[in-house]
Amino acid sequence: MSESTLRTDGSLEAQPRMGVRNLHNFIYCPRLFYFQWVENIFQENADTVAGSHVHRNVDAPSKLDDPKELGLPEGAKLRSLRLESESLGLIGVVDIVEGGPEGAEIIDYKRGSARRDAEGDRVAKEPDAMQVAAHALLLREHGVNAVRGAIYYAADKRRVPVEFSEELFTKVRKAIEEARAVAASGHCPPPLKNDARCLYCSAYPICLPNESLWWSKRRKSTEPEGQLQFGFTGQSQDSVRDRILEALDFAAESTDKEPTLQPPRPGGDDGEVLVVQTPGAQIGQRGDELIVSVKGEDARKIPGQQVRAIYCYGAVQITAQAVSTCLELGIDVAYFSPAGRFLGMLGGLPASGVDARRGQYRLFELPGVRLQLAREVIRAKIHNQRVMLMRNGDVPDRVTSLMANFRDSTESARDLTVLLGIEGSAAALYFEQFESMLKQRDDWKFDWRGRNRRPPRDPVNALISLGYSMLAKELTGVCYAVGLDPFLGFMHQPRYGRPALALDLMEEFRPLIADSVAISLINRGELGPEDFIRSANGTFLNDKGRKPFWEAWFRRLDAEVSHPEFSYKMAYRRMLEVQARQLWRFVRGEALAYHGFVTR
Repeated sequence: MSESTLRTDGSLEAQPRMGVRNLHNFIYCPRLFYFQWVENIFQENADTVAGSHVHRNVDAPSKLDDPKELGLPEGAKLRSLRLESESLGLIGVVDIVEGGPEGAEIIDYKRGSARRDAEGDRVAKEPDAMQVAAHALLLREHGVNAVRGAIYYAADKRRVPVEFSEELFTKVRKAIEEARAVAASGHCPPPLKNDARCLYCSAYPICLPNESLWWSKRRKSTEPEGQLQFGFTGQSQDSVRDRILEALDFAAESTDKEPTLQPPRPGGDDGEVLVVQTPGAQIGQRGDELIVSVKGEDARKIPGQQVRAIYCYGAVQITAQAVSTCLELGIDVAYFSPAGRFLGMLGGLPASGVDARRGQYRLFELPGVRLQLAREVIRAKIHNQRVMLMRNGDVPDRVTSLMANFRDSTESARDLTVLLGIEGSAAALYFEQFESMLKQRDDWKFDWRGRNRRPPRDPVNALISLGYSMLAKELTGVCYAVGLDPFLGFMHQPRYGRPALALDLMEEFRPLIADSVAISLINRGELGPEDFIRSANGTFLNDKGRKPFWEAWFRRLDAEVSHPEFSYKMAYRRMLEVQARQLWRFVRGEALAYHGFVTR
């Protein structure tokens, strides 16, 4: 019988039946199993897409006159047969079952190649063989004697036999018990160490195995004299410390040698962002395409699979059919006011990530944890502001020294009030020197009198405000994607409709992305005074000016930058997710600290 899991109210709840595919994941990697079955977190990659293509011929289920009777006479064949067993606690779909003179044979389809044994013969990989054996046990539960199995490896274009034995069935039953125990434990297993399997795993961008090991091994520098310092006292500190150390001890069996770091492969970076800003435009759907029409005439057609996100700017409509397509394909639809203020977004169900959200709700109630995280993001923000001034401006040494002092003083801030005071002083100095980063132009005399907003009263502030709005939108979507609650932050106070956590995470990226876009647009001559609307309601980009803004924005997000800890390069868009994943690990108890992103 299946095991039980403990509910939050202390009662027991029976585990659902485990998919045979999930059992395959567990044998391949327990951490992958935990992500996919326990937390319902999936990530597609080229291998999973290719695997789906291989299965296309066996995914159409055969018709049965009586589904309760699985009679398989010799020569009979069933495709995509769905079976489940209460006693085994399993549910699975068998690709093909063929009737033979001695009993049934199971054929499972895999996209890769078989492995070679010592003699050079092709043999089935262990997870694949155990998956076929699990299907055989399911068939036996339904009165069908499965006497043999085979794996069809598409790369080899041949079947590789799997011999059934009691030893193999015993291994399957033991794996089921172990997988259920891991699921019931509530602890995500540690990542594999320098294992080639990681390079082909679809969950690599989520798991970040080598990075996770590095973050968990920061214990020596963040735990003086064996004590984890969170900056708060009493029972809460003890319980949180024990919970985090327990999870880290599970992963602490690594050697003293640092893991060989591999750059995380991008997840979800492919595809186009469709920006629609023509008043009265409508986004519809026809077949596999998304159609943008204006006054009944098609203005743009694009396959839905090629779209990553849609930005609706002002009075733009989207049909119910197009909404359904976006939800099915995982296309986020973001809505902005005509002036560029981010209003909200439409997206599918977020990643499960229950462990992370529960940890987030618990830890963000602790003042010490909030202060620890806030110190780091403000330190990183001031560092990046200082780098921007040094790179692009002409500022005296006194300014850079003061910025360095502000940055370093964040570590000793006693509470959030003191920390925000330091952040405010650094921001005032930074924006006081902001004009030095702008190239003076004969056709445009900047009316820069410091930072202003709500509404912005000059073109430079209009660009900065729009950039901050866009950055908040990007990180709101990232928080949803990784399984964090974007509305509960550690520094910004939660308010109705305010993505507080996204605002927290964007602090370190404000100067590097949003401010950089504004500076680039002006210094490269891509915008002029004629691209703005000035009114009593503020200053905003007009229709003509928004096009170069979007181009500069996406250009910046796609620009590659070196990671401060791991040295490899990735696009800023991906870096946003890596930072959110790092916080995700912290609230799950897999990392002792959060390290802000800083540039050199």
